[in-house]
Order: sequence, then structure tokens, then C-alpha cells
Amino acid sequence: MYANSSLVKLQLLSFRAANASLACALFVALHILLKAKMLRTLVSGCLLISQLVWVAAAMAAPKTVSLVYEVTRFGQPFATVTESYRQENGRYRIESVTKGVDAYALFGERKITSEGGVTSQGLKPSHFELHQSNNEKKSLFADFDWAANTLTMKIKGKPTTVPLEKGTQDLVSFAYQFMFAQPQGNALVLPVTTGKKLRTHNYKVAERNVSLELPAGKFKAMHLVKVSNDASDDQKELWLGAEAYSLPVRIVVVDENGVKTEQTLTSLHVE
Repeated sequence: MYANSSLVKLQLLSFRAANASLACALFVALHILLKAKMLRTLVSGCLLISQLVWVAAAMAAPKTVSLVYEVTRFGQPFATVTESYRQENGRYRIESVTKGVDAYALFGERKITSEGGVTSQGLKPSHFELHQSNNEKKSLFADFDWAANTLTMKIKGKPTTVPLEKGTQDLVSFAYQFMFAQPQGNALVLPVTTGKKLRTHNYKVAERNVSLELPAGKFKAMHLVKVSNDASDDQKELWLGAEAYSLPVRIVVVDENGVKTEQTLTSLHVE
């Protein structure tokens, strides 16, 4: 009897222990599921907030912008850049015209156009053109096929198609993309096509809230510096003005031959 009683107690204890282990396992599993659900909810919430930030930025961005830059080379007057940005019905168009001054006027003018869509994530180019004076051989074209994820560039009439990277901008649209999205961390990765090539540019945030006093006014700017291990790459620095909707208010480029070109904002008109 005692043996049977002891056996029953042992079985009961084993059953309770098994139940306790099962309950513990179930509790742990439930806790993990709840955490996973909370994590999914948190991720969904962050994505929603991110989308709302993008939408807010798209709504806050001006619909019309006119800019004029003075360009110097080695500190001497070199050219004037006049740009316009127009946004209407979910589409944008940018025109940039560079005209040389004094003797440099003999080089003619360079005209760049970019057009495409305006999405919750900013500018999505569809077509890009660059024309140098009346020399058709120097004209460049780029067509963005986002559905097929291809970029077709045309140089001297010959098309070249490459894979289209997410977030790719062109030679002029990349500057206006900053109206919709500014670097949040200390680094920026930006694929850009020049019409000849598609390259990924890396920038680091060198400084924030830099005070600049320019012909167009006073600005608090974010200072970006291009990072590259290629000695043949141009050195490039951008200053994005907070009071200019994060558009570049100053640009400095030093090419592989050491030629320094500086572009400074002299006029800004926004509607």
C-alpha cells in the first residue's frame, strides 16, 4: 500500500512537474510571441511614422523655386548658374543653365533638364538631358525605367543600359532631393547618373549648423564632404541651407588636376 501510495505521489509530482515545465514553456513561448507581435507593431509603427515624415516633407517642399549661383574658378568669376524647379500634379521639372562670363562666355551655355515624378520618398527621375552649346556630340540623355529597374544612357547616339539602383538621381535632381530627405545619420549613400555613367557617391556629414553669410542671405548649413578612395575622383563639398529648404547654398569642387571651382548662392525665390 505504501509502495503504491509512494508511486502515486511520485507520479503526481512528476505530472505536476511536467505541467509546470509545460506551463513554463508555454509562458516563455507566449512571451516571445507577444514580444514578436510588439516588435512587429513597433516596426509597423516606425514604418508608418517614416512614411508620414516623407509625406510631410513632400507637402512642405515648395512647388516653385528659382535659384541663381555665382561660380568662381581659382577665386575669379567664371560663370552664372540659373536654375528653376517646378512641381505640379505629382510631377516635377528642373532646368539648369550655366553661362560663362567674360572670356568663358565663348564656351557657350550648358543646359540640363530633369523631369519625373514626386513621390512620398521624394523625386523619382524619368528623363534627363544635358546639352553643351550647340554641339550635339556632347549631348547626354538618360531614361529611367523604374518598372524594369533599368537605366538607359545615350552618348553620341549610342544607348547603354545598366541596372537601375534604388533611389538613383541625376546630375541636377540630386540637389533638389534634399528638400525631401536630409541625411539623418553621419553618412549618405547616393547613386547618381551623369548621363555617361551611374556611380554611387558616398558623403559624410562633416558639420551641422554651420553659419554662412552669403550674397543670398544668412544660413545655418549642414556640411557634407564626398568620401572616395579613388585618387582620380573629384573632391566635392556641399553646404545644405536650412533656410533654403536644405538646397545647396555653397558647393566646392576640386578636380583631379587641382582646379578649384566654387558655386555660391546669390539669389533664392520660393513660391
